[in-house]
Amino acid sequence: MPRIHRRSLFRAAATGAALLLASPMLAGPAAGTMTTAPVDEGAEWVAARLAGMTLEEKVGQLFVVQVYGADAHTVTAAQRASNQAAYGVDTPAQVVEKYQLGGVIYFAWAGNVNNPEQIAELSNDLQRTATEDGGPPLIVAADQETGIVARMPAPATQFPGAQALAAAGSTNAAREAARITARELRAVGINQNFAPVADVNVNAANPVIGVRSFSSDPAIAAEYVAAQVAGYQHGEGVAAAAKHFPGHGDTTTDSHYGVPEIDHSFAEWEAIDAPPFQAAIDAGIDVIMTAHIVVDSLDDTGVPATLSEPIITDLLRGKLGYDGVVITDALNMEGVRQGFGPARVPVLALQAGVDQLLVPKDGDMDVMYQAVLQAVRDGEISEQRLDESVERILELKWRRGLTDDEQVDVTRVDRTVGARAHQIAAQRITDPTVTALRNTGGDGAAILPVAPTSSVNVVTTNTAAGNELAAALRERGGTAAVQAVGTRPSDAAIAAAVQAAPAHDLTVVVTSNAWDTVATDPDGRQRRLVTELAATGHPVVAVAVRNAYDVAYLPETAGFLAAYSSTTVSMRSVAKVITGELSPAGRLPVVVPAADGDVLYPIGHGLTW
Repeated sequence: MPRIHRRSLFRAAATGAALLLASPMLAGPAAGTMTTAPVDEGAEWVAARLAGMTLEEKVGQLFVVQVYGADAHTVTAAQRASNQAAYGVDTPAQVVEKYQLGGVIYFAWAGNVNNPEQIAELSNDLQRTATEDGGPPLIVAADQETGIVARMPAPATQFPGAQALAAAGSTNAAREAARITARELRAVGINQNFAPVADVNVNAANPVIGVRSFSSDPAIAAEYVAAQVAGYQHGEGVAAAAKHFPGHGDTTTDSHYGVPEIDHSFAEWEAIDAPPFQAAIDAGIDVIMTAHIVVDSLDDTGVPATLSEPIITDLLRGKLGYDGVVITDALNMEGVRQGFGPARVPVLALQAGVDQLLVPKDGDMDVMYQAVLQAVRDGEISEQRLDESVERILELKWRRGLTDDEQVDVTRVDRTVGARAHQIAAQRITDPTVTALRNTGGDGAAILPVAPTSSVNVVTTNTAAGNELAAALRERGGTAAVQAVGTRPSDAAIAAAVQAAPAHDLTVVVTSNAWDTVATDPDGRQRRLVTELAATGHPVVAVAVRNAYDVAYLPETAGFLAAYSSTTVSMRSVAKVITGELSPAGRLPVVVPAADGDVLYPIGHGLTW
């Protein structure tokens, strides 16, 4: 049966055609719900908006940009300077007003996310700016993948991220994590989340995806992507965005800094990369984000996928049958900038079939905005093509309930964000994620568990994670010292850890991408740290707070736990496993290769006791 596209249904409603099939994803809900406003009402709203927009307003709807400041109208001198450099105005509200923007995205480093009440007030004020002269409401976006990519600060509920969730083996738990995350995002006015990651991490040397991917198995990744799409979009109605199409999982280049080239054949792409994106589409995903990667088998012109009509229009929209919003990955990344000037990138992206243009490099916005305007005026981009993208964006805003009431109740934010029930759920969901891969010392005896009253020296490459782990061990009655050594421990730091080992019942080394012999630890100092500690004969356990691939580079006489995450809940779960309060239940969702490339541990491996 041919797939019936959402936009086709809107068009049928707009022309008065009878609807034979109604999808719940088409309903225009009240904010924070998925209730059932008629489809034709949404189509009428979209058609009326589109008909009344100027060319400049339509082009403004395409852009989702960063703004500097915690307040829409009052900023620091540094934030004012940043807004001036990027956009030629002083405040976030003035940025929205100048370009009549379709959306904004929040970042901690831009000063947007200090605390829940502040975020909610910023969202409300930016929405007022967008709508005060009758304009459509804003998409307010964030990268809240959870785990290593999370923009919402405490007290927001933290989850351990994609790979940890898959290690626990429960798609229901992954769905619940997404639902809770969506509820907290919507409470502060964020209505679009750039998650889940749909990349299949088949390359252990991938420097940018890793634990952000659910699995190296396409079928597992597809199951969890579909579960999280449902969690984000149902109930609270936050738009999810599967990323990074056509698949960023098999590369050793970070597209922030270079142009990755994927050498998968078309058959390999179909078997490895496509399934999670197809699962997202089948689950009703609102948005798909492009990747700044070159895949010759999909487009032999050498242009990145973001700018490729064969990949975006022919493959994503044609072969996979997707008719929702397509957004670029950030346009300030080198993967799309190399070889293309800022005046060409947005035009080529729109010609390829993209709808939203994300985060121009500071100083490029005027050039990009004017380039799109001129391309439409010159006929290089038809106004019909422009209208197709604006229509999709407006439909998304309707579908997510922004047209009903884009404001959030600031007085109720603290009842939702970080709510006790959410925190309890997060710990329950995280406990089964810890994966034990090794647990015998040089004498062949089991290292873990140790008594809750044990003395532990936490030697950590990640200071925050080490402090959280030590605190959790102390809560269980033990003593715990912390030695922060960084990802490249010095000779003195290694010697100090070795000297301290006999004074403790256990040394725990928190590793962070010790496998990375290129960027994180090129001279192998994390590996040397664990090796020298294991050589003392005193019990040593490594805890990986990033990729489980670390285990292949560490001595077999050291125990090894994969936490996949440095979040507080993950460190509490690790403490439970160390002290025997919890038996490790996680199972590897990725293949872990040995240093020589052979399989060291297969998917599904995991010890327990």
